[in-house]
Amino acid sequence: MVPPVTPVQTATRLPEKTTVVVIGGGIVGLCAALTLAERQIPVVVIEKGHLAAEQSSRNLGWVRKTSRLAEDVPLARAADKLWAQMSARVGSDVGYRQAGIMFIARNEAQLAQHEQWLASVAHLGLDSQLLSTRQIGDHVPGGVEKWAGGVYTPSDGRAEPTLAASAIAKAAMAKGVVIVENCAVRALATSAGRVSGVVTEQGEVQCDQVLLAGGLWSRRFLGNHGIALPTLPLICSVLRTKPMDGPTDIAVGAPDFSFRRHQDGGFVITQRGALDAPLSLDHLLLGHRYLPQLRAARGNLRISLGRHFFHDLALKRRWRSNQLSPFEQIRTMDPPVNHQLNQDALANLSAAWPVFRDVQVAWSWAGMIDVTPDSNPVIGPVSQLPGLTVATGFSGHGFGTSPAAGQLAADLISNTTPVVDPAPYQFSRFAA
Repeated sequence: MVPPVTPVQTATRLPEKTTVVVIGGGIVGLCAALTLAERQIPVVVIEKGHLAAEQSSRNLGWVRKTSRLAEDVPLARAADKLWAQMSARVGSDVGYRQAGIMFIARNEAQLAQHEQWLASVAHLGLDSQLLSTRQIGDHVPGGVEKWAGGVYTPSDGRAEPTLAASAIAKAAMAKGVVIVENCAVRALATSAGRVSGVVTEQGEVQCDQVLLAGGLWSRRFLGNHGIALPTLPLICSVLRTKPMDGPTDIAVGAPDFSFRRHQDGGFVITQRGALDAPLSLDHLLLGHRYLPQLRAARGNLRISLGRHFFHDLALKRRWRSNQLSPFEQIRTMDPPVNHQLNQDALANLSAAWPVFRDVQVAWSWAGMIDVTPDSNPVIGPVSQLPGLTVATGFSGHGFGTSPAAGQLAADLISNTTPVVDPAPYQFSRFAA
């Protein structure tokens, strides 16, 4: 069962023209649309399925700076400020709580990785701090495992994925944004060498600018236009318990489990040390670009060759704008849950904090993540097609930065001073 997303009543028909079209109704695209609307710029958001039905509602809800690459931390810090203001901005609770995030280590080698990260961001002035074994017990009481230490960032937090995107969408519509669900954008329309609109299954919408925020579908969409975006899929399986007493309000990540409190009193749990990596044709095409990541994380990947390979192979990679697109064939990517990984997560967690023994599972789900070779997203213009901007490839940590990522995309589209330096996210860094 996928997490139930707060429903939103959207429009059913597209206008003939607008200023900006956003392709994809995930949280990054919706944040960009809201920002543009606040600047009095007409926007239409077009979603092939339902709003936030894929990774925007299936993630863990962490809002963190901890363990991000140093060049990605400014975006995360900007997002902290925007998350703190979000409920007031949209007039609805998005579940944001600045309760802190802690990563803990079993041995000195794991602790050294946290120390290295802390050294890499020392110049940024974060409130992150190393913790001793005793301090971990003070922050998260009731544990029985002796940890080597950890790193803790009190200013990190969480929000609720099933609430946030819907609240942002409603606020955007109140400011004039038109959102249409169950309508696939098949292709871009061009004129005089630049984007002039989008072609959808309902017809064409003329516009001046397009923001592609299509998540894991962005590679296939761009590929149809002869533009290469290197992303590969990973699957994360997650569970949520029924309401229960827990040891802390802090989100905790260990080598082989993580947990954070949910707004309803339960806990969102995953096997942090394991992700499913179903092979696809793209692994053969792009695998060499991921060798450093593979060497670093090979123990965490459950590589398999199965149904995903053949289903992916059957989807078109090239099509005309008057033809059925892959986005109409699969409205929502709904990968199967790896229940064994979820059971492992519960077993590892309950061995460390016995309060989690015999918990009742309310929900379990899986989400497919689009990962780039350097684990940073792409946010910026595509030089091959003037008028096209992308915000995609968030590599499993886009929810936390989504308000700032959406604003950065909106800044670039509207030629406004960017909220952070966009250089780390340039599309051109992946040029062959």
